[in-house]
Amino acid sequence: MWIFSSPKVVFGDDALEYLENLRGQRAFFVTDANMVAFGFVDQVQQRLAAAGLESAVFAEVEPNPSLQTVRRAAEIMAAYEPDWVIGLGGGSAMDAAKAAWLLYERPDADPTAINPMEEYGLRQKARLIAIPTTSGTGSEATWATVLTDTELQMKLSMGTPELLPDLAIVDSSLVLGLPPRITADTGMDVLTHAIEAYTSTLANDFSDGMALKAAELALTYLPAAYADGADAEARGRMHNAAAIAGIAFGNSMLGLSHAMGHSLGAVFHVPHGRSVGLFLPYVIEFTANGGGTRYADIAHFLRLPAGDDEAAGAAALVAALRDLAQQIDFACSIQALGIARDAFEQALPKLVANAEADNQLFFNARFADSDDLARLFMCAYEGRPVDW
Repeated sequence: MWIFSSPKVVFGDDALEYLENLRGQRAFFVTDANMVAFGFVDQVQQRLAAAGLESAVFAEVEPNPSLQTVRRAAEIMAAYEPDWVIGLGGGSAMDAAKAAWLLYERPDADPTAINPMEEYGLRQKARLIAIPTTSGTGSEATWATVLTDTELQMKLSMGTPELLPDLAIVDSSLVLGLPPRITADTGMDVLTHAIEAYTSTLANDFSDGMALKAAELALTYLPAAYADGADAEARGRMHNAAAIAGIAFGNSMLGLSHAMGHSLGAVFHVPHGRSVGLFLPYVIEFTANGGGTRYADIAHFLRLPAGDDEAAGAAALVAALRDLAQQIDFACSIQALGIARDAFEQALPKLVANAEADNQLFFNARFADSDDLARLFMCAYEGRPVDW
């Protein structure tokens, strides 16, 4: 048995106006300093004020949010006693908001052990709103949260269905003018979510359609969004695609690209979308070599020249991803990120160990053991095809 989950999603250029319908007394923002500086916090606060809500702001979230940051946000939240928690920003802010909200509701909980098997009894104190300002992570539509243990140099990929936001505000006006580099990284995150959601071992009829649509939107509109930050149509479609892909993988899980991407990001501080998107073509090759995959379905839906042949479909999909990477100046190898070979080789055991410990590893259609992971990391470093 599987339960399809989705937040209430309000989308479009004027989606922020929906906040004027909220009922409550206090809202608490979990965000970062840029959201304050760019005026996004102020925009949301104006809507909350129109609804009669006071608000407080925690703006200390860093990229790849740490356990320490989450605990600090939860302590301040507890003193303020909000009835709405708002995660505003990229995936880091929304993930931090989820975890801090859980600790606000359950201060006795262990944030390193959040899991779907435990019942937390959330929503006794507050409900959660997620407002993305990048078009990538899909965190606004999922119950996953990724935190970083800075001491262990390891990302913790966790979640429980109770962390699904009550409301996702997908307002495309918040991503107009997004810089090209962030557009490329977050856009490749969307594609990786969509493709891994469709090929996960837990893929299902309800998630499949959303995964395919998100992949189509991203492949079609990412080049235009990258080329012109003011292209309203491209920005809006990519913003929708991110949330759609989030709903897809939130109901089917991900795969090996994320296990390896989480590992690389934690050790070398590579942005999430850049990490997972870099590994995607290598993982497709590795998985397709094991047979029994669904890449031909994706290629067919995306109208790629592959026919119905499984191997040809995977090859066509990899070729399309490589072509897209060229269009958006996206690194196709770890070496191209500027990571020195000696530093990479020294970190390789840690990279493998992190990936082995990541729960997304187990949802890949072809399992990768430690030897496979080491070889895959080396292929990705050097930019070599995966031939086993």
